[in-house]
Amino acid sequence: MKLFFYIFGTLAVLLISGALLLQNPAVQDTLVQREITQRMSSTPDDLFSEDALRVTLCGSAAPMPIKDRAAACVMVIAGGKFYIVDTGNRSTNNLGLWRIPADRVGAVLLTHFHSDHMGDLGEFNMMTWAQGRNAPLDVYGPVGVNQVVEGFTLAYALDSSYRTAHHGDDYLNPTIGQMIPKEIRLQGDSATVLDDGDLKVTMFAVNHAPIHPAVGYRFDYKGRSVVISGDTTKTETTIKYSKDADILFHEGLSRNIVKQMEVESGNTGNSQLEKIMFDIQDYHTSPVEAAEVANEANVKELVLYHLVPAPPNKVAEWVFMRGVKDVRSSGVTVGYDGLTYILPINSKDIYQEDLNDR
Repeated sequence: MKLFFYIFGTLAVLLISGALLLQNPAVQDTLVQREITQRMSSTPDDLFSEDALRVTLCGSAAPMPIKDRAAACVMVIAGGKFYIVDTGNRSTNNLGLWRIPADRVGAVLLTHFHSDHMGDLGEFNMMTWAQGRNAPLDVYGPVGVNQVVEGFTLAYALDSSYRTAHHGDDYLNPTIGQMIPKEIRLQGDSATVLDDGDLKVTMFAVNHAPIHPAVGYRFDYKGRSVVISGDTTKTETTIKYSKDADILFHEGLSRNIVKQMEVESGNTGNSQLEKIMFDIQDYHTSPVEAAEVANEANVKELVLYHLVPAPPNKVAEWVFMRGVKDVRSSGVTVGYDGLTYILPINSKDIYQEDLNDR
């Protein structure tokens, strides 16, 4: 018993001493400096090695609010640069948390002009400019991208002028802070966006009627390939342009859950939300349909993103994925922010990591 009280007393003294020590300003400053040094000196340069095609979900959710998920955003890393497909709200915050270096940005590519796919465009432009981007930002998209870029430019004009006035144009050059719209017109059902010999980016038409145009993108890099569907129903063009891809990132909507949300909205007297929940069921793809697309296209891995609604727990995920295993027994993942795939060149291997663990 005496030993117990001795140990307990010793631990109490240590805890009190530690708590008092943490109140010391010099100790606080040392700890804060250590954290700043660690965060600002640990850029994930290995992600930009040209030995692989890499892809990260920087936003896995849709417009419905949920913790710990940004709206639609996919980062593709190839040839030492990163390309952002859609800038859903809150996605820029994720890129900052993962310390993605601004001077590595290649371009932004928009699939269509719903707010949850472009809401962070102004923030992405401003943050990469402020953090050292060395050229104006190219923003690719279908017809309409000129209007979108013009709108964000106008909305951020005062903000940009304040920052240049404060820091000087040697550091925040307003020319570098510009966005350059790159409107791509489809030739038939597709068009080439970029092709430098190693990286080829293809835009293809999808069906998100009445939203038009709406497109997806295929990235081919040194024999490896990733496809991003954007918002769409199950469509033959997605199957066509996903043929034999390593990974297909496909949107998914649970009609079962959304139908329940529609009914409950009506029960609570919210007729506007009831109408919206009814309407959105006909221009998205169910997880089962996305699995069918993956099978018909012979893709190795299917990753569901733009989750409507994003499952907040395992039970909800089971409901969301109901019926998928009957169609595709393996090679299906419910995406989350930070999910990253590495596709080594001259290999068929696919590796996975979580950027949040770095």
